[in-house]
Amino acid sequence: MKNLEKIVEAKGKKFLLKVETSDRHEDYLKYEKLRNEIWDYPEDNLPGSRNMMCENFFHEGSSLFIAVYKEDEDGGFSKQDYSHLVGFSYGFVGVKNKDIGFKKPENLWFYSQYTGVKEDYQHYGLGILIKEFQREKLIDLFGIYLVTCTYDPLTGVNAYRNIHYFGMEVLEYRVAAYGEFGGRLNREDVPCDRFFMLWDLRKQVKRPEYDLNSLIKNKLIVLEANYTKIKGKTTELELEIAGEVNLNIENEFLLVQIPFDFYKMLWETDVENKSIRNIPLDWRLKTREIFLNLFERGYKIIDFRKREIEGKIKDFYVLKK
Repeated sequence: MKNLEKIVEAKGKKFLLKVETSDRHEDYLKYEKLRNEIWDYPEDNLPGSRNMMCENFFHEGSSLFIAVYKEDEDGGFSKQDYSHLVGFSYGFVGVKNKDIGFKKPENLWFYSQYTGVKEDYQHYGLGILIKEFQREKLIDLFGIYLVTCTYDPLTGVNAYRNIHYFGMEVLEYRVAAYGEFGGRLNREDVPCDRFFMLWDLRKQVKRPEYDLNSLIKNKLIVLEANYTKIKGKTTELELEIAGEVNLNIENEFLLVQIPFDFYKMLWETDVENKSIRNIPLDWRLKTREIFLNLFERGYKIIDFRKREIEGKIKDFYVLKK
């Protein structure tokens, strides 16, 4: 089987995207090690290395592992060890309708559970490159055209990739999907709500025309941020504070603002001062109320955009009824 590797270039650096085919269980330890380095939550571990090897599509299972290696000192990719591993993805085949199960191929879809990149390489666009390579392999190897995943609605980097770039559809809003979930990218006192997404690999990204500047100018914003300076965990900084929720606006298109960097907000507000500590919780509860209400009223998320307004970068979901 060929075309299991692809060299890509981003910001002057080369990376190797490679489908994992190894039959040595030791080769799968790197996925768990990198997952823990990125998320820093040992309690939420991947299966054991032997199980991961067995469940690989190339052996007895239906999982797809993709590794991303940085170029080595000699300008090649001969050193495919952990020190050169900078990203990965992992997912598996599932079924849409449990009553049909695996009886019909059209009932199959792929659940993309993890896509992660080391912190030092998170500004190279590797998340998008990994997903594009994943799309190619799911079509070529699996013959599957539907992909599902979840992500935190308050994380703009994921919203941009999933909704704006790939045009994924939000199927539902899941409240506290994973219970109490800690680590570097989550906090146990902030419920881990998630969007459950559908990515149809056969569809081109198409969305209705709208005027973002006009929507902002006319204040068609259900939730807009205020700003305040706080003394955070490591430094003093200005953060967005969730403003008042206005669900009485009636318009074909509506905007919902979210924090520019929710991960940083979680980290810096992890302090004893309750008024500071509750800033991300307030965002979670208000946006939960908004999305559940708007989805019930027939609105759908059609885009995710950012604008610099008065020196501040603001992230907006765009919804249409």
